[in-house]
Amino acid sequence: MSKPLSLTGVERFFDKDDVIVSKTDTKGRITYANRTFLQVAGFREADILGQPHSIIRHPHMPRAVFKLLWDAIEAGGEIFGYVINRAKNGDHYWVYAHVTPSFDSAGRIIGYHSNRRVPNRAVIDDVIVPLYEIVLAEEARHKNGKEQLAAGYKLLIDQVSSHGLPYDELIAKLTVRAPLEATAA
Repeated sequence: MSKPLSLTGVERFFDKDDVIVSKTDTKGRITYANRTFLQVAGFREADILGQPHSIIRHPHMPRAVFKLLWDAIEAGGEIFGYVINRAKNGDHYWVYAHVTPSFDSAGRIIGYHSNRRVPNRAVIDDVIVPLYEIVLAEEARHKNGKEQLAAGYKLLIDQVSSHGLPYDELIAKLTVRAPLEATAA
């Protein structure tokens, strides 16, 4: 088993013109990482290729959000979302991610491609962090992983639905405009 995650509490930033890019196979193992990914995450290419993309998973990221992501891309769709990642040394960084499946000439999914950009800070501070905190708290209230995921996912979907928009539309609206209160009218 891998060693426990260490967290520094230090946030890393990248330039608004930079794009973090990675590709994975259908199992989520990294097959490509661009220079920006390597610099921000603090890995060497040789250390990251073949590793599960979850190597950068931050413990403050709800499992329910990843379920939403995987459900969308495994069905052949795309998804946008806000993600907090963990750098190799325990620092963290926020991204606005766009994840899509990659297809072969016969239309079969052969992997996944993710582009991450600098996120809207107001959305993170005013909407995403509070939402993720309540989803994480709900996940933590349950004993086993299956129950944690089911409860967190239900709460996430209920919270999103309470704004009268599907997840993708809500995220897009938040990203274009800022705080949720302005979009809920």
